[in-house]
Formats: sequence, structure tokens, C-alpha cells
Amino acid sequence: MDGEISFITSGTVTTPQGFLAGATYAGLKKKQVKDILDLAILSAECPCTGAALFTTNRVKAAPVVLSRQRLQSGKVGAVVVNSGCANACVGEEGIRDAAEMADLAARNLGVSPDTVLVASTGVIGRRLPMDLIKAGIKRIKVSRDGGHELARAIMTTDTVPKEAAVAVSSDNGNFVIGGAVKGSGMLHPNLATFLCFLTTDAPVEPELLKHALQKAADVSFNMVSIDGDTSTNDMALIMADGMADVTGTISPGDHQSEIFQEALNRICIHLAKSIARDGEGANRLIEINVSGAASFTDARQVARTIATSSLVKTAVHGKDPNWGRILAAAGRSGVEIVESRIGLSIGNICLVKAGCPVSFDEAEVAKIMGNSEVVINLDLNLGRSEATAWGCDLSKEYVAINSEYTT
Repeated sequence: MDGEISFITSGTVTTPQGFLAGATYAGLKKKQVKDILDLAILSAECPCTGAALFTTNRVKAAPVVLSRQRLQSGKVGAVVVNSGCANACVGEEGIRDAAEMADLAARNLGVSPDTVLVASTGVIGRRLPMDLIKAGIKRIKVSRDGGHELARAIMTTDTVPKEAAVAVSSDNGNFVIGGAVKGSGMLHPNLATFLCFLTTDAPVEPELLKHALQKAADVSFNMVSIDGDTSTNDMALIMADGMADVTGTISPGDHQSEIFQEALNRICIHLAKSIARDGEGANRLIEINVSGAASFTDARQVARTIATSSLVKTAVHGKDPNWGRILAAAGRSGVEIVESRIGLSIGNICLVKAGCPVSFDEAEVAKIMGNSEVVINLDLNLGRSEATAWGCDLSKEYVAINSEYTT
């Protein structure tokens, strides 16, 4: 694959050409920190091709319902997003409030309301305070530098904003992909409360954009788990405005589509790992590499099962080399496992070979498990397929955060 992909220093969702953003503090979140933001708009200077993935939870928030309907046209001009209130499980009033948010943002930007999507995150079961929303949207001024504000505004229990951008150089031209995500708890594969906004100035054919987003999510966001809970509000949106100097339109099957997919995969994996690293109360990022599976589906399932195991997560938190928990999680994943073929290591230390324990220094393994990133390698020795999942340790702080979330 010919094409150079590199991360851009301080890159964000407005780094690609033609994208603007801005944010304000509307009063939706309890003001506890300096310069807090909770309401934002991301817009494009020209009409965009759009594609999105939404929560698989059967209980869907009003913004998800509205945005899915509007995106059927494949066109999007802006998205207005708030934190502090999920606008979920409040009946028809929630749909009306989401539509009014879009109308207000459209008026602010001077665009058609039908091209404006809505996203929300926060506490479920409470109506949006529309008076605060109305006043807040009027104050938002979008700019090329506003991506950093948007990344802060969408945070809930996140401790840091999560954003990035990659530059792509190839024989057919250069383009950029930018993104911002939020997510720290209520996170589980199948769109792991998760919001993601991606932008690109590459000219991408609509069907390719949709499939590329799904492929990227399958190797990144859908391989993240914090606590096993899938939110009512999950949404991953990508907007492509075609403003980059690229020859032709990137279409399925052409060489440029492979470069675009790889670049999108890289930024999504980077953002997914930033989510896992910032899990609620987390001290350590856990990376689970499963190899030697009979199929890619099997590899994904085993990796995801280990990532969601509370016993594995607590063992990592306690720096306890209790490797039996890892094998037990793999064994209940529902895929083909032959115990006598399993190999397992933590970091660079082998713990299990051909299904049997080997001698190792427990103190050395405990030391590795105390690192900020803990890598678990499981080889099933049944085939050539592999997959990687990410999670975090489970701490007392996680319990404290979630036992006091609305109080």
C-alpha cells in the first residue's frame, strides 16, 4: 500500500479543511471545574456526505432516533451535541426537544434543519432544560480552532478530552481525517456512553464511507469495554466534504480506498485506546491480543470476553498474576478452545504453554501488571486469525463514581 499516514500534533475534529466547531457552558452540568463546557456545534462549510453507526441497545435516546431518520439522505451539514443530559426515556417530548435543538443550531448556522443531527450524553430519564439549550446555542460561535472546545464539551466522567487527526500523503493527493470522542463508563462493544465525531476532507463515495466506518469500528470502538454496559446514546458519525486536493472520488475497490481505510482504522484505534485508558476510576489500560484462532470472529469473541471479565479486570487492578481467570474467560466465550494447545503470556513472560503452567517469577509478573499498560497475549494455536481488544482495570473509584452518579 503506497501512502504515508502520520498523526498531526494537536490534531482534532476541525483539522481537515472545511470544518468548524464551537462550544459554550449552558449550565447542563454541575459546574465543578474551571472552563467547563457542555454544549457544542460541529459544522461544515459545504454539504457533506455522512455515515453513522448507532447504539444496538433496544432502548434508544431521542437524539439517536432523530439522527438516524435524518441521515437516511446520506447528507449532513452539522451536529449539535450536549453533555449533562442524555435526553433518553422521556417519551415524545424527547423527540420534540431534539428536533428543537437541531432547529436552533440550524438558525445559528444559517442552514437547513434537515441537515443538522443531534447527539446527547449524560443522565437518563431527565428532560433537556430547553431554556438553557436555547440560550446556549445562541452564544456558540464556530471556528477552525473550535474542535478542541467540542472535545471538552462532550465529556461527562471523562478526565481528559480525546481527539486526534492523521494526515495522508499519496500519489493521488493528500487528505486529513480528524476526530473527537467521549467515553469513560457505560461502555461495551457494539458501539462502546460513547460519542464519536469524525471528519475528513477526502472525497469519498457514500457507500464506501459507510462501509469504511463499520470496518474501522469493528477493529477499534467495538473492541473496547469498560464495564459491559451498552449505552442508549452511542453514536459514531463521519462527515466527508471532499475539499482536499485528491484526484477523483475514492471508491470501493480502488487503491486509494485501501489507504483511506487504513488511515481511518488508525485514528479510530488511537481514539478507542484513549477511551479504555480513561475508563472510570481506571489506573491501567489492558490490551488483549488473541492469536491462533480458527476464525477472525472467534478471535474477536475471545478477546472481547476477556476484556469484559470483572475477575480479570480486578486481578489487573491488584497486580495479581492469577492467570486462571484469563483462561476461564476464554473458555466461556462460546468459541472453539482446545485446552492442551493454549499459550499465555503477560507482557514478555510466558505463564502457560500447551495448556500447562510453566515456572515464572510472580514478582516480575506483578511488576508488569503494575504498568500503565498491561498486555495479555493468548495463543489458541488453532488457526491463523487474530484480534485485539482493550479494557481497563476495575477499581474502588469506579464503584464510587457510579454509586453517586446522579447525587
